[in-house]
Amino acid sequence: MKVAVGLGNPGQTYAKNRHNVGFFVIDEILKQYVAGPQVSKKLQSILYFLDKKRILVKPQTFMNASGKAVNRAVNYYKVKPEGLLVVHDDVDLEFGEIKHQFGRGSAGHKGVESVIDALGSDQFNRVRVGIGRPNIPIETEDWVLQNFSEDSHKVQELIERASEVVINWLKE
Repeated sequence: MKVAVGLGNPGQTYAKNRHNVGFFVIDEILKQYVAGPQVSKKLQSILYFLDKKRILVKPQTFMNASGKAVNRAVNYYKVKPEGLLVVHDDVDLEFGEIKHQFGRGSAGHKGVESVIDALGSDQFNRVRVGIGRPNIPIETEDWVLQNFSEDSHKVQELIERASEVVINWLKE
């Protein structure tokens, strides 16, 4: 069983924020698969079943409580650590950088920290999508809750490249 989770914040207020990169990547993957949304109140998520062995997940908790929804999905579907991939924004990577890694700390990302705390482990796959740091004086928390200021074509290209990384992982 493989579960790819895109981290983000639910609701229209946050729909285009940098912090919702995980949701953007899930949406991009869905352009290549036929999978309608299934809302699960029990799992606090929207689920997209690509087939019996591959699921895309958008937690409907807010970012800083993502671990609760991820933990519920992992336990419900009996996902092994290597079968979980979490996609999220990362200010420590320059805009446009993407890194696929296994077993790393949160590096201060509150959503990832929530997942690590809920699972009791950092032993899972991550796709870190670089959103960069601001060149103006602004708190990181405010920066990630703003919409992208970069060219929309460059943002779309970043999302497409990150989705390719996830799709390749799902095919392994």
